[in-house]
Amino acid sequence: MTVALWCILIALCLPLLCALIAKVSSGRFGMKDNHDPRAFLDNLEGLPRRAHSAQQNSFETFPAFAAAVLVADIVGNAEQVTQDVLGVMYITSRLLYIICYLADWAALRSLVWLAGLGIIISFFVVSV
Repeated sequence: MTVALWCILIALCLPLLCALIAKVSSGRFGMKDNHDPRAFLDNLEGLPRRAHSAQQNSFETFPAFAAAVLVADIVGNAEQVTQDVLGVMYITSRLLYIICYLADWAALRSLVWLAGLGIIISFFVVSV
């Protein structure tokens, strides 16, 4: 399996990391709260709330990234090393995005999100 394809799995796991941060950093998540975790997460504030928001955004961007990697792989016009580098760049952008969200750096977070979108689009461009 290629590095780019492994990046799909990594991108799938990133929202779970954000959920863990949201729940643990709240300091009050227990088994009782796990009966209705969405209601629990919707009532968070501060860092836990930002981690939850990063989780939601990670789930929202995942389908586009996975599709872009698969299209590039199927079409096969792009060099594999290019696909792999783009995959690692996307994962790096998502990690930076999560860090920016947790740190409440809104402007930088938006720029990093835009870079991630550019990387997704790049998969299609290099596949032509």
